[in-house]
Amino acid sequence: MPLSDFLKKNHLCPVCLLKKAMAATQVHVDGAKQFSNGAAKTPPMGWASWNLFRHNINETLIEEIARAMKAARLDECGYTYVNVDDCWMASARDADGRLQSDPVAFPSGIRALAEKVNAAGFKLGIYTSNGTLTCEDLPSSLYHERTDAETFAEWGVEYFKYDFCHNEAIPTAAPELEKITVTRQGETGGDVYYAFEADLRGGAEVLTDEKLTETGKYVTGLDAGGGMIVFDHVNAPEEGDYILTLGLRKSGLFEKFAEIVVNGADVYTVRVPATKGFTREGRAQVTVRLREGQNFILLHNPIGSRMDSAARQYRDMGSELTRATKKVAEERGEPEKPICYSICEWGLNRPWKWGATAGNLWRTTPDIKPFWASIVGIYEANVRLAAYAGPGHWNDPDMLEVGNGSLTDRENIAHFTLWCMMAAPLILGNDVRQFIREDGTVDTENKIWKIVTNPDAIAIDQDPRGLQCRRVKTTGLTDVLVKPMADNEIAVCLFNKGPKAMEAGFSLKELTEMADVTLPKAESYRVRNIWERTEFIAKDRIAQSVEPHSVILYRIKEKQS
Repeated sequence: MPLSDFLKKNHLCPVCLLKKAMAATQVHVDGAKQFSNGAAKTPPMGWASWNLFRHNINETLIEEIARAMKAARLDECGYTYVNVDDCWMASARDADGRLQSDPVAFPSGIRALAEKVNAAGFKLGIYTSNGTLTCEDLPSSLYHERTDAETFAEWGVEYFKYDFCHNEAIPTAAPELEKITVTRQGETGGDVYYAFEADLRGGAEVLTDEKLTETGKYVTGLDAGGGMIVFDHVNAPEEGDYILTLGLRKSGLFEKFAEIVVNGADVYTVRVPATKGFTREGRAQVTVRLREGQNFILLHNPIGSRMDSAARQYRDMGSELTRATKKVAEERGEPEKPICYSICEWGLNRPWKWGATAGNLWRTTPDIKPFWASIVGIYEANVRLAAYAGPGHWNDPDMLEVGNGSLTDRENIAHFTLWCMMAAPLILGNDVRQFIREDGTVDTENKIWKIVTNPDAIAIDQDPRGLQCRRVKTTGLTDVLVKPMADNEIAVCLFNKGPKAMEAGFSLKELTEMADVTLPKAESYRVRNIWERTEFIAKDRIAQSVEPHSVILYRIKEKQS
């Protein structure tokens, strides 16, 4: 049956078929389905081991951190996760190919650690990389996505940071195809369909190679989304699993990638290695599910760039995580524990463009460092991405360095404030054990504790509207940031990056005319200074001198008569 007749019979148009197939492949296309697992409706809050402890971690330290967070009442402030970063794993997988914890540093295992962290009132987070190794050269998850996702779900992990070290990009090159053979499992032979007789789209074209002994013809031009082959008359005597053998023309010294879409829904992939073989003819095989009767099989390579590759790989892991948590919940007859999925791709491939289709949050920058220039540099990169953040999907300018390194008191406050204004995840990276006195009580005079537990600042970060602030005014050294909030309120931050005090200000009447701002026009407004814990009434313009490397943070609402 010609493709046009098949589409007409099944009430499909060619454009609809292509869109359906592309959506099924989860390639970087406009309108891709948004990732949804019910986690991170507001920016996640917690603690992570890397910024301070690096590779020097063990289960005793993580248990101490969880107990200290509980004693410091961080759970009451919204801090939920205790995240174990790189170096928790053994140097090799177990005999079943599963990740296992370092037998010396984490002898009790990650499941037991999760139970202890849960008992303290928190959720455990874990780490690997979207590469062949982690950043510290330990076993990682690329090519092991399903196994690792199921392992994490079985262990009770509820946060997953997926790094980008040792990544291997999906090739943009596609194999050159002579034919496909469809064979019922357990049988030999099968039905042969020649590529040069199929429906060729885009740049797909037929070429000749006399060393291909059967036909001498093959189809090329499928690289980087440039073309596709549609076999529209693949017949199956009954529904079931079939071996699909790709008859290839071997060529080139580079690996190739192909994606196979069956009936516009089921997606399979094959990788074809670089060749040094003596013959032209090769094969690649995959098991596919066919329905009884007529089937259509689309073959192409939709990966057009490194961004497409990264997006595809991170989406694949996101799909495996959601599948794994559902599977474990059904097997145990327990409520599902969604895994908050943190994409740590460093902003290399513009994850803000596709992150919401892959996970809950995505790193927009390189790693943060505990000094002022790093804080400002990361802020400058992330503040421009407000359009991409929203409930359940967050720009991530990296973990907090509050309390670490050479940051001054003012810089610590500014750092925390900027992250709150940007609706960023609040993942602490300091030694929270320092919040606890020798008698086991919380040191409420500790300067860092006061910063990270400020309820008014946290409320701005956790506002249910989920809007990231916008920079509405800048002189280069001073910025005015505005964050529209629920209940017809706004947060405004005056930020001085420079080395000396400078004045900054704004007009309330102008702010009420901005998009997304629901602060009503009024005769006067009630203004709360978040860090000074003072209030005053303002009619329009607010201007104030801001100390160097410092912020002033306001929450503003209409003054009720």
